[in-house]
Amino acid sequence: MAQLPIWSGSSTFSSGQTPYGFYDSDSAFSGSGAHSVDRFADWAAKRLGYPIIDVEMQSGSFYACYEEAITEYSSQVNQFNIKDNLLSLQGQSTGSNLTHRTVTNSFGRFITLSEQYGTEAGVGGTVDFKTGSIQVSSGSQEYDLNSLYTSVSESAAYSGSGIEIRKVYYEGPAAVNKYFDPYAGVNSNNLNLLDSFGWGNYSPAIQFLMMPMYSDLLRIQAIELNDEIRKSAYSFELVNNKLRIFPKPTESFRLHFKYLIKDDRGNPLKGSNVGRVSDISNAPYDNMEFRHINDVGKQWIKKYALALCKELLGTIRSKYSSVPIPNADVTMDGDTLRNEASAEKETLVTQLREILEQTSRKAMMEAERDESEALQEKLQKVPYPIYIG
Repeated sequence: MAQLPIWSGSSTFSSGQTPYGFYDSDSAFSGSGAHSVDRFADWAAKRLGYPIIDVEMQSGSFYACYEEAITEYSSQVNQFNIKDNLLSLQGQSTGSNLTHRTVTNSFGRFITLSEQYGTEAGVGGTVDFKTGSIQVSSGSQEYDLNSLYTSVSESAAYSGSGIEIRKVYYEGPAAVNKYFDPYAGVNSNNLNLLDSFGWGNYSPAIQFLMMPMYSDLLRIQAIELNDEIRKSAYSFELVNNKLRIFPKPTESFRLHFKYLIKDDRGNPLKGSNVGRVSDISNAPYDNMEFRHINDVGKQWIKKYALALCKELLGTIRSKYSSVPIPNADVTMDGDTLRNEASAEKETLVTQLREILEQTSRKAMMEAERDESEALQEKLQKVPYPIYIG
């Protein structure tokens, strides 16, 4: 077997010499600066004992360790950012790379939650309310809306889902028709009566006074409340979509209602989720650009890469436990190097995670709270100035 070349004391990087090429085009990585991969290889070899002892590694080995260390740093920081920002990111587009970018807190999740309450309260939400009607027959009080309304077009699409009735109403003739001709008379009392029943626009010779919008809204609310409480000739009881009308109808009329499809309300997948952030697996964070990492981060990367080099060198030297020499055997230190490397990597990752946790939104808010409380306590002990005339 031919003798493989080992570390010669220097290296010259060129694109394509790393396993993945993540940073080959990054000038901070491939150039000749203080944090370049060639400068790292020279430093790491000396830290491993060169030139006092041979280092059984090639330049490509140092390059691979340096690349892995950068991706590990990027992964640790990105994992933290995803965890810290996931509440604001869920439901957002996956098309934008958020690495090295500030994510501002949003109310997206809270709005989504409030929409669910809006559906139940009937004041918005994400579920479409549909309308239907049945014919009420004179003398008949009870109606099973489940059986009477199974022929709706939605039933086929929502087989077995069923409907839920949310509002029942009927459109009876305006009560004013029994007592008043809306086209006769325009005195002030009549105008008020006409307006309350919505007939004001149809009366002759009326002069309209412009009012602010809130006045119209208040009047609309008053009319709707009046219609529901005072003008309705019937009340009802609704249990499991079985309708019972009080009092017993004395005439036939059309009864209207609003309903929703139960599967629509219970479906947690609202709208299209394609291309949207769902969890940490598709949050749009890519590998960091090496040139954008500050010197503090690059120092961590160098230490972690050195631990990887030590681990790799330990693996190489562990191929043989000892090497025979004249009149003796030389014991290899492969296991020792690997154990040291494992401990160093664990320590570095733990330290990085602790720093990241200390800079989380929650931790910084708690720190600001403690600082504010300490400042308030200090100010309470400051004596008030006394002025002497």
